[in-house]
Amino acid sequence: MDYEILLGFVLATAALAISPGPDNIFVLTLSMANGKKYGLAVVAGLMTGCLIHTTLLAFGVSEVIKRSETLFWVIKLFGAAYLMYLAFMVFREGSGIELSQGNTTELRLTGLFKKGFWMNVLNPKVTIFFLAFFPAFLFSDSLNPVIQFYTLGFLFIMVSTLIFGGMAIMAGSISTYISKTPKVSVFFKWLQIVVFVGIAVYLLVG
Repeated sequence: MDYEILLGFVLATAALAISPGPDNIFVLTLSMANGKKYGLAVVAGLMTGCLIHTTLLAFGVSEVIKRSETLFWVIKLFGAAYLMYLAFMVFREGSGIELSQGNTTELRLTGLFKKGFWMNVLNPKVTIFFLAFFPAFLFSDSLNPVIQFYTLGFLFIMVSTLIFGGMAIMAGSISTYISKTPKVSVFFKWLQIVVFVGIAVYLLVG
C-alpha cells in the first residue's frame, strides 16, 4: 500500500470539500436558516449518496452511465426535476422559513436526510466525477480494485463529513438570531429557493 497516495487523496478531497460548490452552499444556507441539526441531516444524506456512487464505481456501472448519453440525460432530468420540486415546496411554506420545534423535528430531519440523499444520487455528475477522480488514487498493485475503491470512498465520505459538518455547525450558530428576525427569515427562504433552482440549472447546463 502506498500511504503517500492515500494522503494525497485525503488532501485533494479536503480541498474539494472546502471549495464553494452547490452542495456545501446548500448546507450553509439550510443551517443558517434552520439550525445546525437540519444542516447535519442533509450532510448525512449527501454522504450516504456518496456511498451509492462508490458502489456504482466499484462494480463498473459508472462506465455504463458515462458511455450512454441517453441514460446520462435521463438521470440529469430526474435530478433537476426533483430539485425544482424541492424549490416549489419551500415556496409553498409561507412568507418565511418556519423554524419548527417539538414533535415535527424527527419528521423534518428524516425528510432533509432524504433530500440530501436524492440530491446526490440523482446527480450523474457526481458519478462521473468519482469515475474521473478515484482511479488516479488507486494505492496498491495487489489489493482488489473493488476494495481500493471502497477504501477511497469511505475516506472521501469521512473527510467531506468533517468539513461539511463543521460548516453546518458554524452556520447553525446564527440560526437563533435569524429565527427572531422575520425579514432575515424571508430572505433565507428565497435564498433556499434560488439555491435549489441554481443547482438544477447547474445540473442541466453545467
